[in-house]
Amino acid sequence: MKGAYIHPLPIRIWHWINAFIVIMLIITGIQMRMPYISIFESYRNVVLLHKYFGYAMTLSFLFWFFFYLITGGFKKHYLLRLKDIKAIPEQAKYYMFGIFRARKNPHTPTGDNKFNPMQKITYAAIMLIFTPVIAFTGILFSDILYFFAWINALGGLRVLDAIHVMSAYIFVFYLIVHLYMSTLGKRFYSHIKSMITGYED
Repeated sequence: MKGAYIHPLPIRIWHWINAFIVIMLIITGIQMRMPYISIFESYRNVVLLHKYFGYAMTLSFLFWFFFYLITGGFKKHYLLRLKDIKAIPEQAKYYMFGIFRARKNPHTPTGDNKFNPMQKITYAAIMLIFTPVIAFTGILFSDILYFFAWINALGGLRVLDAIHVMSAYIFVFYLIVHLYMSTLGKRFYSHIKSMITGYED
């Protein structure tokens, strides 16, 4: 029996493409920060790969943003309402204790409200704050001479580097938590399956 249809096809395709982009950025970013870790042979190729996947991430973000803007998805899925704020303590309690005692999730996803309040806060922060920050700082890094005035206005290369790398660490931490949480459905593959079929059990 199929559950609620919560992930439309364009978002499912976007999700898996974006996941690949983020993983490639993490891998190439690690080698750029620690060149002695030889994942790819040529350091120059690693830099180019990181740059082009950074451009791809920017395009991916723009697709996601305009898709939800045009379809009204921000209001349906990301707008934090008063009832969401009131539900945060119960949702937090479920994640800290209830989930380990096989309790029922207090939030039931629907086609019009697929994220619980803590998911809304997390996904909104990742997609509307940290993704634009890491994409923008990455674009500035892609041509330091061309964007020199912008970089100076932000405080120089060291400040730009700190912002970019801190955002990257947040992405790595988010990815680890996201992968773990994706295994906590009715079955360990339920949430992963829903991002393939579109239907949540």
